[in-house]
Amino acid sequence: MYVRDAKNRDEVWLLDHIEAMGLDETAFRSRDYVIAMDEREGERAGFGRIRIHKTDDGEYCELTSIGVLEDWRGQGVGAHVVERLVTTARDKDFDVVYSLTGEPEYLSQFGFERIDPEQLPEVLQERLLTKQEQLEPDAVPVRIEPDRFRMPGHLRERFKQAAPEEEETEPEEGPEDFGIDPDEATYKYDTGN
Repeated sequence: MYVRDAKNRDEVWLLDHIEAMGLDETAFRSRDYVIAMDEREGERAGFGRIRIHKTDDGEYCELTSIGVLEDWRGQGVGAHVVERLVTTARDKDFDVVYSLTGEPEYLSQFGFERIDPEQLPEVLQERLLTKQEQLEPDAVPVRIEPDRFRMPGHLRERFKQAAPEEEETEPEEGPEDFGIDPDEATYKYDTGN
């Protein structure tokens, strides 16, 4: 498994999964996303986005639209997407990274701290209200200084071994399932071969 920057060819896939998961696609730009990939099968497993808000007071960085496909959940995929986004924000010289999420407990394991909405920059206060009205009524603001990000060891290990969950397949039905003894039964069109 690895996490890479999204490419233009990922756009349709991203939009389909963002819509299916009910995530935020406001001001969508595929180049803002990263995608978790399974290098063995070339399958996409998860994604997330950095959204930069430019204002007269400066620029603010928000993590948003973080999603993991159902078959890949519980294997550290989302954690590594978040790690890559925070690292990218740090590399772009952001001292603080924000997220407006209905799952603050998930992000807290990496060092994100919940804050009061009044502590948000004005542009993110407005965004929080919009997000609560349109997408995620339980959304709350969290923040982290990128250098304080920490990856729990168990999530790093899970990610190394991540694989899609196997779909349970029904065993093929045979004559015995219908009460037929295949050694004794004769068939209308039996040719004797």
